[in-house]
Amino acid sequence: MANRLAQATSPYLLQHADNPVDWWEWEPAAFDEARRRDVPVLLSVGYSSCHWCHVMAHESFEDSATAAYLNEHFVSVKVDREERPDVDAVYMEAVQAATGQGGWPMTVFLTPDREPFYFGTYFPPAPRHGMPGFLQVLQGVHAAWAERREEVTEVAGKIVRDLAERELPYADAGDVAPGEAEMASALLGLTREYDPARGGFGGAPKFPPSMVLEFLLRHHTRTGSEGALQMAADTCERMARGGLYDQLGGGFARYSVDRDWVVPHFEKMLYDNALLCRVYAHLWRSTGSELARRVALETAGFMVRELRTAEGGFASALDADSDDGSGRHVEGAYYVWTPAQLAEVLGEKDAELAARHFGVTAEGTFEEGASVLQLPQRSDEEGGVFDAERIEGIRRRLYEAREERPAPGRDDKVVAAWNGLAIAALAETGAYFDRPDLVEAAVAAADLLVRVHMDEHAGLARTSRDGRAGANAGVLEDYGDVAEGLITLAGVTGEGVWLEFAGLLLGHVRERFTDPASGALYDTAADAERLFRRPQDPTDNAAPSGWTAAAGALLSYAAHTGSEAHRTAAERALGVVKLLAHRVPRFVGWGLAVAEARIDGPREVAVVGPRGSDATRVLHRTALLGAAPGAVVAVGPEGSEEFPLLADRPLVGGAPAAYVCRAFTCDAPTTSPAHLATTLHARTS
Repeated sequence: MANRLAQATSPYLLQHADNPVDWWEWEPAAFDEARRRDVPVLLSVGYSSCHWCHVMAHESFEDSATAAYLNEHFVSVKVDREERPDVDAVYMEAVQAATGQGGWPMTVFLTPDREPFYFGTYFPPAPRHGMPGFLQVLQGVHAAWAERREEVTEVAGKIVRDLAERELPYADAGDVAPGEAEMASALLGLTREYDPARGGFGGAPKFPPSMVLEFLLRHHTRTGSEGALQMAADTCERMARGGLYDQLGGGFARYSVDRDWVVPHFEKMLYDNALLCRVYAHLWRSTGSELARRVALETAGFMVRELRTAEGGFASALDADSDDGSGRHVEGAYYVWTPAQLAEVLGEKDAELAARHFGVTAEGTFEEGASVLQLPQRSDEEGGVFDAERIEGIRRRLYEAREERPAPGRDDKVVAAWNGLAIAALAETGAYFDRPDLVEAAVAAADLLVRVHMDEHAGLARTSRDGRAGANAGVLEDYGDVAEGLITLAGVTGEGVWLEFAGLLLGHVRERFTDPASGALYDTAADAERLFRRPQDPTDNAAPSGWTAAAGALLSYAAHTGSEAHRTAAERALGVVKLLAHRVPRFVGWGLAVAEARIDGPREVAVVGPRGSDATRVLHRTALLGAAPGAVVAVGPEGSEEFPLLADRPLVGGAPAAYVCRAFTCDAPTTSPAHLATTLHARTS
């Protein structure tokens, strides 16, 4: 019998809709039911592309005996962490405080008053590797609830009090934005943690450091630091040549399980690909690297081809697992190859070449003798170790053969924040490489967010599916990332309406997410559902923190409009980056990137000229390609009221002209694209 999840909008919840477990969504009625029955609550949190979430579901939640025990002794609540990052954040903090670690699936037992008292992540069906079996855990929790209730409620109350009263670690951040000293300190800290042999930072597992790479590229552009550029460029090359990158279809997996970027965890997330698409486009802008150009375009192509929904938005993720052809769901089955499989598709001669080119061996680099495709040798980009045309033919044939395999599942909910990241990436990539189709895809996604997710008064819905908004209110990252995407789109398209919509979102940020006394930002709105702690975290995770994403959008909006209130809000919010820059630079990369833009101005570029004019178009593209960190661009005809930056800026001698300003000082207008490029590349330190 279908449980209460059958009407959910989350694909993750729908994956559990036919479980024998009598699941509830996170809602007051679930806790009322637990109170009525006098039983504890099992809170299970995960997401659709999480491998171990699937494993635990198959082992335990699809098991009739386990489900019967759960249904008799618990109220079971299933949460998609991507829909409810606030619920995930506060209970993950409790898990980490209690156990010293966290992850998904997250398993927490609560009182009917939502107070946590027992914690874990994945539990196997039977005891192994020092972990208790899940049914064993359920029996222990039930016994404690039935026989030692007073002790359980006392522990739960103490946990909640300790967490609620814990001083926020950012309370002493102040409201002074970081400057040159903090940028230098952050760069030094990153240099110490950098892996010069393999690129990236730290050991295994190794995650793509997207936000840090953006900071390094902006810092190089502003200061000329070759060390910053080297770290960014080498890391990008290592990732693109490794198994982390899909050598056939483009796009990046979530992370590498090893230090060498060889074997990925195969799930593909929208946020990773949006961020990395933009990073590689910016790397090309700084260096002209053909590898960076190819990867940016292929990653954009992957997003449009495989993640775009019928409504024009972008789906959240592709699963790591897929059918291996025998009915088993196996991690990586869609992506890996054996020499025999190459020969079956290509014939012996081309298979031998493909094996050498992509690093496929008899021993394999993954499981059961299969290999993840890599580019271990410098080849087609750098001088013809292999015949480029022949390799491209092989690549195409392998891709077409892979298309016949059972594809990984897709989580097709549209998350506002991640679509904001995709809008920015596709708009810029389309503009840089003269791909109007990519810009059009960005416009379609922005249109969906405005039509379906946005309400001028209620704010922003976090998710939608099939063109229907979910019930979950947007969190700070949604407002910050969507505003960033819309501001970027406005600069690329010359359509000021996107800037207006960004302004509406940032109005909500200032009114509902900001502490008026300190300027600090919260992850949830003041009128959002009250949990035992209001989440607040300025550090990056897999995507930019909401705090620094909002700071960046506020700064860009202020540069566009001249709003001192928005600039002040941005600078106050950046105070936390000043605190963290030398402590944990790896985890505040987006804040550092925003701080680079602030130190540089950011520069304001207004291109005035008739729409459709070749001269206007060339100046506009030059402005977009100008590598000034975080520069904002407006374009439109003389007298246009779409952008404040265009006001009182005439043509020069009847010709289209560009106006560049920074820190309340403007250069003379120019009609020369070459002069504009020189101006935008001028360093500030």
